[in-house]
Amino acid sequence: MDPRIREHAEVIVDHSVKIKKEDSVRVAAPPVAEDLAVAIYEKLGECGAKPSLAMRSSRANRAYDLACDTDDFELPEHSLAEMQETDAVIIVKGSKNTAEMSDVPGEKATAYTTAMAPIQKERLGKRWVGTQFPAPGEAQLAEMSTEEYEKFVYGAVNKDWDEQREFQHNMVEILDPADEVRIVSGGTTDIRMSVEGMKTVNDYGEKNLPGGEVFTAPVPDSVDGEVLFDKPLIRQGREIEGAWLKFEDGEVVEHSAEKNEEVLTGVLDTDEGARRLGELGIGMNRDIDRFTYNMLFDEKMGDTIHLAIGKAIGQTVPEGQPYNESATHLDMIVDMSEDSFIEVDGEIVQRNGTFRFEDKFEG
Repeated sequence: MDPRIREHAEVIVDHSVKIKKEDSVRVAAPPVAEDLAVAIYEKLGECGAKPSLAMRSSRANRAYDLACDTDDFELPEHSLAEMQETDAVIIVKGSKNTAEMSDVPGEKATAYTTAMAPIQKERLGKRWVGTQFPAPGEAQLAEMSTEEYEKFVYGAVNKDWDEQREFQHNMVEILDPADEVRIVSGGTTDIRMSVEGMKTVNDYGEKNLPGGEVFTAPVPDSVDGEVLFDKPLIRQGREIEGAWLKFEDGEVVEHSAEKNEEVLTGVLDTDEGARRLGELGIGMNRDIDRFTYNMLFDEKMGDTIHLAIGKAIGQTVPEGQPYNESATHLDMIVDMSEDSFIEVDGEIVQRNGTFRFEDKFEG
C-alpha cells in the first residue's frame, strides 16, 4: 500500500478524531477509496475500537432520489438511532464521477437534505472528520492527472498540524474578541457583519482534513452589503458561477448567478435560515495553492475568505447567542489575493492576502 495512505489514516485516527479503546466508530467511504478504508480499519483495530463500515455511493443516492416522489422523503429512524449510538464518525469522500447527482431535480435534493437534517445534527455533536481520497473523479474536476492530484491531496493533509495551529492562532486572537468585520474586494464586494459574542474556531485538521481555516458565525441579522463570489462551486453536481448576494438586516434580498442561478435559488429557498449567513471563514492553508472545485480544499486555500449561507456551526455560537438554523450549509469563496482587505473593528488585519502578523504585511 502507498505509505502516504497509511499516514493519512494515522492522521485521521490519532489526530482528527482521537480514537480510544472501545469507541464505536462509523466509517463511511466510497468503493474507490477502499485502500484508505482498509488503512483506517487497521488503525482502528490497533486502537481496540469497534468500527462499522457504510458504503457512500452517489449512484445509489441518485437512483433513490429519482425513484422517490418529493413528498416521500422521510427521516430514516434506524439511521438516526445508529448515529445516536456512535462515538465517532469518519467520512471519506471520493468519486469516479463528480457529476453523478447533476440530473436530480433541485426540489428533490432539498427535500432529501431536509429529511436527513436530524441525522446531520446528531453527527455534529460527535467526534467526526470528513476527508478526501485522491480519486480520479476529483482529479479530473481539478484538471490534474491522478498522480499530480495525489501529491496535491497528501501535501495538504499529511503535514505538521501543530505548526499550522500556531500560525492560525494569530488570527484567532484577532477575531475572537472582535465586534465587527468588514470584507472588501475590488468594486464588487463590500460587506459588514457583527461577530460580537461569537466564538472563533481554529481548524487544524480535526473536523475537516485538510484543515487550514479560522471560522466564526456572524450575528444572523447583522449582515449588510453585497458580495460577489468570484470562485465557482459545485452543488448537486452542477457548477454555479458568479454567485452574487445582497444582504439587508442579515437576509439575502437579491441574488443572481452567471451560471445555474436556479440551483442557487433552490438553496436559498430551502428554509428561512438559508437566506442568512451561518459562517465566516478565512483560508490559511498555503499548501492548498490552487482551486480544485472541491470545497473541502478550496475553502482552506490561502488568500481567500468564504461565507456560508444556512446553518451555523455549533462550536461558534455560545449558549445564549442567536443561532442561525437551517437544513443547508453552502460555502462560497472570495479571492482576497489582490485589491482587497479584511477590516476588524476598524483596523485592517489582512491586505491582498497577507496578514498583519506576517513580516511582509503593508498596512
